[in-house]
Amino acid sequence: MKVSVFGSAHPQPGDEGYLQAYQLGKLLAEKGHIVVNGGYVGTMEAVSRGSAEAGGHVIGVTCDDIEKYHNGKPNQWVHEVMHNKDLIGRISGLIKNCDAAIALPGGVGTLAEISLTWNMIILDSIPVPYLILVGSAWKNVITEFYQEMPELVPASVRSYIRFRSTIEDAVAELNNIS
Repeated sequence: MKVSVFGSAHPQPGDEGYLQAYQLGKLLAEKGHIVVNGGYVGTMEAVSRGSAEAGGHVIGVTCDDIEKYHNGKPNQWVHEVMHNKDLIGRISGLIKNCDAAIALPGGVGTLAEISLTWNMIILDSIPVPYLILVGSAWKNVITEFYQEMPELVPASVRSYIRFRSTIEDAVAELNNIS
């Protein structure tokens, strides 16, 4: 199964977020999953490294916009690059080329990936049955969203989000995806 992992570009080696993403990549590879991610630094580098060091395959979905902004290239643990011209193509590539999606803590970019993935699941545009969000921060953000606009976010739409406390729980949840 191809699993897209969304998360922040900010974690550095040694940071808790980096270690969490590294462990997620390792667990996914050990279960035979292919890791798909944004291909650059932070969470993307950590999940790529964890997967690659555990013998897994890593696909980095990159774009000109980010490479111009950060003057960066894909991290060394990416085995296959799917390059796009712009950020919209990159996000689309992350979403359309997976069978499952997991979001770790992140910022605006991660929120955009979550929102678009969620909407594409609702529209049945992708075969991903639901999105797995890891950690209390996403649960707090999404729950607040539900509370602020309950009539606009019905239960049927809420069912496409699964909250998991740990990466181990998130990987175990992949067993429920057929």
